[in-house]
Amino acid sequence: MSIELVHVGFDNFLAVSRIVAIASPASTNIKRAIKEAVAKGVLIDMTHGRKTRAAIFTDNGHIFLTSRAPEIIAGRLQVSHVGSISKSEQEDDSAE
Repeated sequence: MSIELVHVGFDNFLAVSRIVAIASPASTNIKRAIKEAVAKGVLIDMTHGRKTRAAIFTDNGHIFLTSRAPEIIAGRLQVSHVGSISKSEQEDDSAE
C-alpha cells in the first residue's frame, strides 16, 4: 500500500487521502477556524514566513497553512489523482 503525497511548497508534503478541504484564509469563518486551531494546538504553519494563501483542512482536525494558492494545490491534487488512475488502469491491463 502506497501513500500518495501532494507537494504544498518548500519541500512540504501532505497525504492526499487525508485532505478534506482547501480554502482561502481570507474569509471570516476560515480565520476563526485558524484561531481555534492555534488554541487547540492543531495548526501547522508551512509558509516559511511568507503570506498565507491557503488553509488545508484534514480529516483528523489539523489545519495546515501554506503560501501556495488553493488553485495550485488543487491542480496538483488533480494531476496526482489522474496519474494514479492511469497507473491503476495500466496495472489492470497488464494483469489480463
